[in-house]
Amino acid sequence: MALLHTPQKQENFYAPDFSLKNVDGRTLTLADIKGKNGTLVMFICNHCPYVKGIMDRLPQTAKALQEKGIGVAAIMANDTENYPDDSFDNMKKFAKAHKFTFPYLIDETQETAKAYGAVCTPDFFGFDRNGVLQYRGRLDSSGKDPANPQTKPELLEAMTQIAQTGRGPAQQTSSMGCSIKWRDGA
Repeated sequence: MALLHTPQKQENFYAPDFSLKNVDGRTLTLADIKGKNGTLVMFICNHCPYVKGIMDRLPQTAKALQEKGIGVAAIMANDTENYPDDSFDNMKKFAKAHKFTFPYLIDETQETAKAYGAVCTPDFFGFDRNGVLQYRGRLDSSGKDPANPQTKPELLEAMTQIAQTGRGPAQQTSSMGCSIKWRDGA
């Protein structure tokens, strides 16, 4: 079942810090991934059809943002016991197969996802250089469908605007995806 979140561009919502293991084995914090012109934190996973549907575009978008001085990281917060396709070993394979140029972190306690208010995969949080949330929308106008000549690259445009002006777009369209797979009692 697809989940749609309501855009959460709240004034004074600052990027919560974290300390999470990357697929390369290093533990990274928000400070490690923060960019001089802004930061994108996204919640994704390996098995969601909505995430798989954007994998032909997401890595290129992330690389373009990194070239603009925007830090990028993806976080996987699903319950890996009940969803083994999202295991740490499978995260490593997924990142390599899709040529990620950004950290892919595991949120084993799910505390980071809760701190951000993440609800689905993919879920994008675009912060300005001061760590204030400016974008909570989708990757682009095609969603999980293949891109076409009319596809509007909403995330790329929003983060570019944030890097240049410090403010996100007034109109933002929610991301749609699979719910985060919370552990029992989480």
